[in-house]
Amino acid sequence: MQVKLCGLSSQEEVIASTNLNADFCGFILNYPKSHRYISYEQARKLTSLPKKNSKYVGVLVKPTDKELEKYSKLNLDYFQIYDDYTNDDIYKIKLNFNKKIISAIQVKNKVDVLRYKKIDLESDIILWDSSGLEESLQWDYEWIKSVPKNITKMIAGNIDTDNLDQISKLADIVDVSGALETNKVKDINKIKFFLEKVKEINYED
Repeated sequence: MQVKLCGLSSQEEVIASTNLNADFCGFILNYPKSHRYISYEQARKLTSLPKKNSKYVGVLVKPTDKELEKYSKLNLDYFQIYDDYTNDDIYKIKLNFNKKIISAIQVKNKVDVLRYKKIDLESDIILWDSSGLEESLQWDYEWIKSVPKNITKMIAGNIDTDNLDQISKLADIVDVSGALETNKVKDINKIKFFLEKVKEINYED
């Protein structure tokens, strides 16, 4: 199981995450409602830091073509996009902006999980997330058991060290944010503890 640390907003957080070999580092780019949102200039500086073994992910909520063009100039490996796309839409974005795509599906009920069928051919990763964008809500992760194994699966939504064992049996990647914060600020000690816990689970598996 790989790890995406989302909502990084300072140089200290990014350096710590890459030094600790986080697989993905996520940045909230166009959603100011989130306390993890960063400006374009902040994003430019943070994505200029050495990635080491990490991949950089720009998180976008219903982006316009103008926003996609703007953020494609950042040193990002992936766009993580929240929108109601089809495979054709994703193909065009990949073609025009040369980024891999994490397609996010917001899950309120079991039937929402099946929306992957609209985006499975062109998405590099599919993320099943909670329905709360600026707050992390839990849902029944077991619902994604019906998703074929050939799809690279990411899970988000109220992730913490207590449910990592369960998620490791369901997903390829875990996407975590709130559990790594103290007073809404990323806590380096929590990041380190979380990544160590994932290593333990991977070793046991």
